[in-house]
Amino acid sequence: MDSSVTARRLDSVLLVQLRSPDDYPRLTRAVLRTLSDLFRAMARRDDVCGIVLTGSETAFAAGADLEEVAALDAVEATRFAPLGQGVMRQIENLRKPVVAAIRGYCLGGGFDLAMACHLRYATPDAVFGHPGGALGLITGWGGTARLPRIVGRSRALELLTSGRTISAQEAFEWKLVNRVVEPTRLLEAACAAARGCM
Repeated sequence: MDSSVTARRLDSVLLVQLRSPDDYPRLTRAVLRTLSDLFRAMARRDDVCGIVLTGSETAFAAGADLEEVAALDAVEATRFAPLGQGVMRQIENLRKPVVAAIRGYCLGGGFDLAMACHLRYATPDAVFGHPGGALGLITGWGGTARLPRIVGRSRALELLTSGRTISAQEAFEWKLVNRVVEPTRLLEAACAAARGCM
């Protein structure tokens, strides 16, 4: 398991946390492979009824590691998008609830990751968006398909083309976020949701 991903049991819920030394977790190839392995294993576990996916206090996930992406050769680059797509599909198709518990920045590939989850709980300081859209950069991990299904075509086009970000409250009003929860109660609420959606 990549050290940037930790997993621990909280009763019947698995808490998966993305970490990084600078508190801005990034979705590297190693992190994506670790998540894929974790979700594949959890699909077969009868003692785990749901999963909560979270990041740091600063960011749920700040997207792909752009330095890593820039260093990919042509062959590696063509494998990167399918790797991310596969992880998002695994989460979306898992027959157990996956709840995103979001604090701080939820951007780019991190936003795609949150949208693949079945429920999204966020703290008031959470910020959502695809800032790369203003530069013509999109992850290719399925967010462009999921976002219109969640918020509608017009709002999705606005976010994806302008690069602007939205607050947790606006995300809640758009039905992108299921609940806005105070930071001290975020994990408790997300775990309760993961247990209650059996």
